[in-house]
Amino acid sequence: MKLDNSNNSNGQISAGADDDVFVPPLNFAMVDQGIFRSGFPDSANFSFLKSLRLRTVICLCPEPYPEVTSEFLKANGIKLYQFGIDGCKEPFVNIPDDTVREALKVVLDVRNHPVLIHCKRGKHRTGCLVGCIRRLQKWCLSSVFDEYQRFAGAKARVSDQRFIELFDISCLKSNPLSFSCSGK
Repeated sequence: MKLDNSNNSNGQISAGADDDVFVPPLNFAMVDQGIFRSGFPDSANFSFLKSLRLRTVICLCPEPYPEVTSEFLKANGIKLYQFGIDGCKEPFVNIPDDTVREALKVVLDVRNHPVLIHCKRGKHRTGCLVGCIRRLQKWCLSSVFDEYQRFAGAKARVSDQRFIELFDISCLKSNPLSFSCSGK
């Protein structure tokens, strides 16, 4: 981004009007080569998302996808997979194993990379899916939980961590793992 040397009314240096401003979505991070995570992206994030050259977006929310974001994805040739997992609070958390398994199959297929995984805030549902990816990468559970807690913060859920720990990854091990950082 190029900066304009003129000051705005607050005395701050501002971006030039013609320049794209790259604003990542809430809780954005790289999970691995070609795999990203975040909270729900909106129009302020479109330039940033475009710079990632995404092929796929995985949404873990059940609500209808916003039209403006759907149009952005279509216009940029980005395929949307929506796996509706309810964003419930403890103690009534029900994360469906089969839904997570289907989402993992999309993530593991390198033809879908680069891929962005997101839910509303990029904390719980996204954290569970990324936690399962880490298990496939053979991370130790304490490292998986540390990463989960870093994104979930004070709202970390024991039930999410239990889900990650107990999730059966054996049926997915037949998929070739092309992760850049296997084992931590």
